[in-house]
Amino acid sequence: MLPVVALVGRPNVGKSTLFNALTRTRDAIVADVPGVTRDRQYGYGKVGPTAFVVIDTGGIVEQPSGIESPMRVQTDRAVAEADHLVFLVDARAGITPQDEFIARQLRRSGKRVVLAANKAEGLDSDVAVAEFHGLGFGEPIPLSAAHGQGAHDLMDAVFAGELATPDIGAETADPGRDAIRIAVIGRPNVGKSTLVNRLLGEERVIASDMPGTTRDSIFVPFTRDGREFLLIDTAGVRRRAKIDDAIERASVSKTLQAIVEAHVVVVVLDAHDTVGEQDASVLGLALERGRALLIAVNKWDNIPMEQREEIRGKLALKLDFAPFVPVHFISARHGTGVGDLAQAAIRAYDGAMREMRTPELTKTLERAMTQHQPPLVRGRRIKLRYAHQGGRNPPRIVIHGNQTKHVPDAYRRYLANVFRETFDLFASPVAVEFRTDSNPYDSARRRGRGQRQK
Repeated sequence: MLPVVALVGRPNVGKSTLFNALTRTRDAIVADVPGVTRDRQYGYGKVGPTAFVVIDTGGIVEQPSGIESPMRVQTDRAVAEADHLVFLVDARAGITPQDEFIARQLRRSGKRVVLAANKAEGLDSDVAVAEFHGLGFGEPIPLSAAHGQGAHDLMDAVFAGELATPDIGAETADPGRDAIRIAVIGRPNVGKSTLVNRLLGEERVIASDMPGTTRDSIFVPFTRDGREFLLIDTAGVRRRAKIDDAIERASVSKTLQAIVEAHVVVVVLDAHDTVGEQDASVLGLALERGRALLIAVNKWDNIPMEQREEIRGKLALKLDFAPFVPVHFISARHGTGVGDLAQAAIRAYDGAMREMRTPELTKTLERAMTQHQPPLVRGRRIKLRYAHQGGRNPPRIVIHGNQTKHVPDAYRRYLANVFRETFDLFASPVAVEFRTDSNPYDSARRRGRGQRQK
């Protein structure tokens, strides 16, 4: 097992910047304002000979209120999970009452704490850390997370006296590599985090009635029905005109990245709201990336029976551009329908990653043409000869023939539906690509014309 290192400290001391430096990613949002990080964020780091798991946490305040209270709970859970604690302070600000409060809290954990004085660039190292000896955690480590300075010295201090954890490679060090990656997306306050918590069976991410609670994309590994999953809880996506906060713009960027990284995208809608432009836009983004799609209509338990058919009809009209996308009516708070949604995600992943043999694809193409012939072009029938697989996630099928540039979009959609049904490409947008084969007689004809001209 990899050792777990939690980064703790008051707001705006550079925990997320250090997290990004240790993981060599940009997974944590960084901004020069306090309170950006709210949920705990996990990453995989390797500095020197030791590989480890690192947890970024929200800032600890002495008297939390509002959203700070569940942030504090998340940080306390990270401290409980961790094998090692890194207490981050600001070398330029000196010791503050908040630092002293956090020091008392960390001593109660009974775990070894390494003190790191961040933002020490340009300062004399001894002067930068001198004041912090008073916190009682031994020799402070000066560093500059933003400039990548001091990270090796910090991790040497964290793992001092321990055998190095070998670098076991990305395939085994990162359990999310072979897991089914599911991104949960949608507008703010539709219940995405509540759904994630229900799937996990624990209060893993902060769920609140206040829109915009989730800002980072939170990656959570778990196991269900014998399969490994990596859930990605994302920030709510709103129209660009309504995004007036730099941090929220960064959150939306993380959501778009989550769509790219996912195998399956679950678009969460609120049953009490009409399907708006934002919902269609989010669905379109996922379709554009070719991801397997599921729609979860949340808060269904509070809808009166007489209104349900009307809502179903409106959904069908609004989402007619993606008729292959399954719709699940759920209650994330009470768990109704969530089990079926998880099973559908497994089926969607299996379809998106399915390998299809060329002979079987070609036979399916021939049956499709027998049932519905390609159209005529200038009196000549379009001929489609054979098909082979061109990719997965999304399933891509390449069809060879002649005059393929004249294949109508309607016939392309017809073939996509036939392949989806035959190979159970459940919930996936099937990409059908046509290629015109070169005619071996064309070069002979050109040579003949050239000789006649001579």
